[in-house]
Amino acid sequence: MNNQYFSITLDNDFAGVINACANTRRKEEFGTWILPEMIEAYIRLHKSGYAHSAEVWRQGALAGGLYGVSLGRAFFGESMFHLVTDASKAALHYLCNWLQKQNFDFIDAQNETRHLLSLGAKTVSRSAYLLLLQKALHYPTIKGKWTNIQSL
Repeated sequence: MNNQYFSITLDNDFAGVINACANTRRKEEFGTWILPEMIEAYIRLHKSGYAHSAEVWRQGALAGGLYGVSLGRAFFGESMFHLVTDASKAALHYLCNWLQKQNFDFIDAQNETRHLLSLGAKTVSRSAYLLLLQKALHYPTIKGKWTNIQSL
C-alpha cells in the first residue's frame, strides 16, 4: 500500500465501478444480480448523493473498486471487483480509513466470505446488528459527492 502503485478516488466513476462489478466474472458464480435495472437505480441513488464508489486506478485505467449506499453512519457495501491483483483490497482499505475519519460506525458487507474475514471483517448477531444500525441511523447522512484522493 505504500509504494504508490495505485491511485484511489471516491465518486469519480460510479458508473464505471458498478458496470465493472456487473461484468466481472467470479469463480463459482453464474451471472449477476446487478441487472441493468439495478444499475439504473443505483446510478439514481448516486446522483441523489446516497450511493458512493471507491475507484482504484493503475496507470490511468480503472483497476478495481467497490460501491455501496450510505445512510447515517453506516455504509452498506454492495459489490466490489478487481482487474489488477489487490485493487479491490486497496479500495476497501482506503474506504475503511475514510469512513473512520468521518466517524462511521460500520460497513455492512452483507455476506460473510473468507475473503472479507481475511481482511478483518467480523460477523455480528442479528440483534447486535439491529442495535448498531439503530445507533448509526440517528446521525445525518453525508450526501453528495465524496471527494478525497490518495495514492497507495
